[in-house]
Amino acid sequence: RRKMNLKSERRGIHVDQSELLCKKGCGYYGNPAWQGFCSKCWREEYHKARQKQIQEDWELAERLQREEEEAYASSQSTQGAQSLTFSKFEEKKTNEKTRKVTTVKKFFTASSRAGAKKEIQEAKAPSPSIHRQASIETDRVSKEFIEFIRTYQKPGQDIYKQCKLFLDTMGHKRDLSIEEQSECAQDFYQNVADRLQTRWKVPPEKVEKAMDEVEKYIMTRQYKYVFCPETTDDEKKDLAVQKRIRALHWVTPQMLCVPVSEEIPEVSDMVVKAITDIIEMDSKRVPRDKLACITKCSKHIFNAIKITKNEPASADDFLPTLIYIVLKGNPPRLQSNIQYITRFCNPSRLMTGEDGYYFTNLCCAVAFIEKLDAQSLNLSQEDFDRFMTGQTSPKKQESDSFSPDVCLGVKQMCKSLDLLSQLNERQERIVSEAKKLEKDLIDWTDGITKEVEDIVEKYPLEIKPKSQALAAIDSENVENDKLPPPLQPQVYAG
Repeated sequence: RRKMNLKSERRGIHVDQSELLCKKGCGYYGNPAWQGFCSKCWREEYHKARQKQIQEDWELAERLQREEEEAYASSQSTQGAQSLTFSKFEEKKTNEKTRKVTTVKKFFTASSRAGAKKEIQEAKAPSPSIHRQASIETDRVSKEFIEFIRTYQKPGQDIYKQCKLFLDTMGHKRDLSIEEQSECAQDFYQNVADRLQTRWKVPPEKVEKAMDEVEKYIMTRQYKYVFCPETTDDEKKDLAVQKRIRALHWVTPQMLCVPVSEEIPEVSDMVVKAITDIIEMDSKRVPRDKLACITKCSKHIFNAIKITKNEPASADDFLPTLIYIVLKGNPPRLQSNIQYITRFCNPSRLMTGEDGYYFTNLCCAVAFIEKLDAQSLNLSQEDFDRFMTGQTSPKKQESDSFSPDVCLGVKQMCKSLDLLSQLNERQERIVSEAKKLEKDLIDWTDGITKEVEDIVEKYPLEIKPKSQALAAIDSENVENDKLPPPLQPQVYAG
């Protein structure tokens, strides 16, 4: 029955590896934020949807204008009412025109930009120390980027020029939606990579290194404007996920079928390191650095599973353990970090490689936590509801079963008796295993002795007397009298 339960738990958590790939079948990793598409296919779908929306809006505007003109032409008899409607229409049109002109002027007026920039800085940097720290980091990254592009000579100068132009352009696009700013960043990555490959003939490995540095430079400078912007509901999603994870604090590793034993000190250290890495992700400013934290966390998970099972971990072992780490760590601003990586990371890192694989699994883990139900944990709906509302806990069901009028001493005594019972069981198990080990050692010793006796009996030893050492031929040893006399020289006549 326990095996059946484990299998049902597996079914609740298992995600087929094919589900991690783009649903369009291109072979790259998909992403829930892209509705299951990879970055490339999502951009194609996004462009199609945006062009369709633009066309529909244009058709709607034309239809409304035509209806307005028809209504105006056919209502000459009701001139008073129509003049009132027309005046409202003109007023609305004038306000709209004034707003557009004001917006355009803001883009091209230096004083307005300076004022707007000052307001943004005041809103985003409430603490001078935080602003000073960000400035120091920005200056450091800028110096590192300049030192890096010097090694590329002319292509490096072109890269720096393109980055400065992009940052200036983004400074004028603060009013755009975060999706449109993301689209600009993705187009910039693609254009710079194509420029290095086609115009400057830079090798692929150097292009990848350059793109990493470009991402680090521009996103360090853009971080405070595009991470969790006020125009999105990222903060609302963060609070919802945090609240959800707090409500699931009672979930045990056994419910998730996590193949990790934290009783092993080395495994416990790996779990702590994995939680530290996933929490540290929020302190990074560059998408690639945030991805590196996810990758380090995942590798610690694989090591913990390998030590526990004494064999390499599988994908079915990894995902439940990652879910458990997220539940136990409750990383800050989790959804904001995922959205930030999705929007502004170099797309090649999310589509292939280990970074893309681990990030896709993290997205699946968060989606699983948001939809986690009784069936996923192999629980009855009644127990699941009681655990979620805090009426009881799977770890304290017995102690919570006491009636309210039972005194605290009785509860403590029952807990102590339960603990003693568990210790007694462990002691009996240890004694039993010790006796079994002793018997195994005796059987092993007897077996080895019998094997040695059988071999000696089958191949008996013959001990021969030690032979006497041979003496030198020319020695005066009396024992050599059996040797023939030495040859005498013969003289032959010439």
